[in-house]
Amino acid sequence: MPTFKLTYFDGRGLGEPARMLFAFNKIPFEDIRIKKEEWLALKPKTPYGQLPVLEVDGKELAQSFAIYRYLANEFGLAGNTPLEKAQVDAVADAYKDFSDAIKDFMYVCFGMREGDVNTLYKEVVVPAMAKHFPNILKVLKCSPSGFLMKGGITWADIYITCHLYTLQQHKPEALNDYLDLETLIEKVVNHPNLAKHVFERPESIF
Repeated sequence: MPTFKLTYFDGRGLGEPARMLFAFNKIPFEDIRIKKEEWLALKPKTPYGQLPVLEVDGKELAQSFAIYRYLANEFGLAGNTPLEKAQVDAVADAYKDFSDAIKDFMYVCFGMREGDVNTLYKEVVVPAMAKHFPNILKVLKCSPSGFLMKGGITWADIYITCHLYTLQQHKPEALNDYLDLETLIEKVVNHPNLAKHVFERPESIF
């Protein structure tokens, strides 16, 4: 087994799906959580000036989706066939279109930019949900497992759950019209392989 070191900020964000992928299979890793004031010195030393960065036996891998896909393939959470792996990638990419569309809202929620949260929610988030969520729900409803793929939980379920959970912390009503997605969150965070990570590390879920 390789040795792993994950470097990310001291919060959930893009680092949490990777942490949950490690937790799922009880794979040990070094969880480096850097402070905001450390970032400027570290940034030029990273491959693309961004976090997270995963080190595998000392070799660096950057970009969050590359990290998730690598870990998912290593740990059996990428899909059960080549076609299913591509379908997992596709639904994750489709959801990323939504997460990209609401970045301004999230930045304001985190205090990284100025703006009115309620106005951005109404003008940006609600239309983005209406545009993107039906496509995600079509995939979910075609799966008899309750996860996005009929073969069971994959990294896409974990990634989407992490982002939606964060959205709900700021707008608890966000999924009132998308209850199947709320059910997906509950299935992921209560999965026997993940519940201990989620509930013993409550700070990692916010």
